[in-house]
Amino acid sequence: MESIQTIIKTLLRNPTLIKSKSEAKQIHAQIVKSFPIHTSSLLFIYSKLNLLPESLLLFNTLPTPPVLAWKSIIKCYSSNGYFLESLNCFVKMRGLGINHDHNVFPSVLKSCTHLMYFKFGKSVHACVIRVGLEFDIFIGNALLSMYSKVQRFSALEVFDESPGRMTADQNESIFVSDHNNNNFYHKVSEFDKNLGILNQISDQEETVDEIMRWKNKEGDVRMRSVRKVFETMPERDIVSYNTVILGYAQSNMYNEALMMIKEMGRANLKPDAFTLSNVLPIVAEYMDIWKGKEIHGYGVRHGFHRNEFIVSGLTDVYANCNMVEDSYRLFSSLSKKDSVSWCSIIAACVQNGLFDEGLRLFRQMLSVNIKPVPISFSSIIPACAHLTALPLGQQLHGYIIRGYFEDNMYIASSLVHMYARCGNIKLAMRIFDNMKQHDLVSWTAMMMEFALHGHAYDAISLFEQMEKEGFRPNSVAFVAVLTACSHAGMVNEGLKFFNKMVKQYKITPDFEHYACMADLLGRAGKLEEAFGFICSMPENKTASMWLPLLAACRVHKNVELAEKVSMQICEFDTENAGADLLLSDTYSSVGRYKDAANVRRMLSKIRKGLYKGLVRLQITVSPVRN
Repeated sequence: MESIQTIIKTLLRNPTLIKSKSEAKQIHAQIVKSFPIHTSSLLFIYSKLNLLPESLLLFNTLPTPPVLAWKSIIKCYSSNGYFLESLNCFVKMRGLGINHDHNVFPSVLKSCTHLMYFKFGKSVHACVIRVGLEFDIFIGNALLSMYSKVQRFSALEVFDESPGRMTADQNESIFVSDHNNNNFYHKVSEFDKNLGILNQISDQEETVDEIMRWKNKEGDVRMRSVRKVFETMPERDIVSYNTVILGYAQSNMYNEALMMIKEMGRANLKPDAFTLSNVLPIVAEYMDIWKGKEIHGYGVRHGFHRNEFIVSGLTDVYANCNMVEDSYRLFSSLSKKDSVSWCSIIAACVQNGLFDEGLRLFRQMLSVNIKPVPISFSSIIPACAHLTALPLGQQLHGYIIRGYFEDNMYIASSLVHMYARCGNIKLAMRIFDNMKQHDLVSWTAMMMEFALHGHAYDAISLFEQMEKEGFRPNSVAFVAVLTACSHAGMVNEGLKFFNKMVKQYKITPDFEHYACMADLLGRAGKLEEAFGFICSMPENKTASMWLPLLAACRVHKNVELAEKVSMQICEFDTENAGADLLLSDTYSSVGRYKDAANVRRMLSKIRKGLYKGLVRLQITVSPVRN
């Protein structure tokens, strides 16, 4: 008997030694027989194992739960995803006047983060400061995570700067005012109501441009809060640095994230796999191949090069830098390939125009019994669109319906593009209308398809509807609506949208916008205006910008301007066969056959054997099976 008691006491002092539910229940039985006073310790063990039903059953048997029991049940609720119940228990504990220790706050802050209850989280932060625990490293990491992930910082910063903001004492009084359930839910809903009022006031008082500038600063505001907490921590571990780096990565603050890695090195902490997986998406977005190779080398030296997430991140880096062979080499080096790695290599192929290879890899993924995840379809459907492989696209659509993925916004946007590209604009519109929510990508995709199929009024109507629903059009959206105006010859509308883009939305036109406007004016016969429009472009002119105008010169038989445009094209591309053919056709259209023949003869000498017409390819479609 003595030996059993000794073992139980040892296990209670070191609960991490208990690894399974069955072991915990055996200890429970022995405690009921011999150590009834150790119920709270057993509850702590159940909590460590995330056994919520057992923890609740034991907690409810305690007439006056001690702080260890409260701490255990709060943590268990939070670990099992019952975040609101976790906060409810914390409020009850505070209302009963029970003094908590430092182990309670990380779980409470985690719940605030997942529920996006920033106001409540700030109250918890105030409570942490009052009890002198702000320097605890685990609490500090939880605060960093909350401040980096909660998205409502802009409105809350305005609230914090208002004359009526709450003090730390008032913040903390939330917990002790009343601890029944109804009051807790009332407090939480009141927080959301206040935030909603602030957003409404902002919408009424700010112009569109001011609101957008305000939102653009949101990531910077969020990271200032994170940085403030980080700098007050006397002790920082790898988790602290990783949390800040993740926050910078999610806010697209590339240089700041890299500076944090250097700061981590100065603190004698080495980046781990989590650090690298956070930074690689930024490196891929900025197409920094040298930084990507540097991270790759570090990963190889420290044994991270087999990590699926790091390999996927490096695959994206190499793919964005047009180094598909390196992406494929990384993929092939994996001994075990999961859905993440398959998606990365498929996306790399499609992104770089290797559509057939992307489809082959997708079939290979299915053949080894890897089930596609939603992002798999977002990667492979564009390949069907580019190849106009409608039968294969329909098979994938059937797979999507059977897998209940059709509500995914990104998949739906890809299907819209695929069906429209294959000529079925009605089905594309039906899928678009059935989407439960739209993002800027889906709006722009549908507008572009309307534009390319000659439905100019539908494209313009969709653009105006998008604006009414509060979406700010980007440069791609304006390319879509300008293309629609160009194809329909709507000159006045095109000029109106171009001016709106520049003056209202402060978007600097790029070569695509100028090309659309030149094409619009050229189709309408306003050739001199189109020529002046392109000449007014400040920089980055290309031969492709002038080609639509040269085609318009042929249609309207303006030889003099065609020669000017041809000279402009020669400045950028001396061997542009398309431009030479257009100039030759322009000469022919006005009866200058000798000049046309001279151009053709010169073209034949320069490009002998290269102008052989087009070869039509037949795509063989293999069935997709789930």
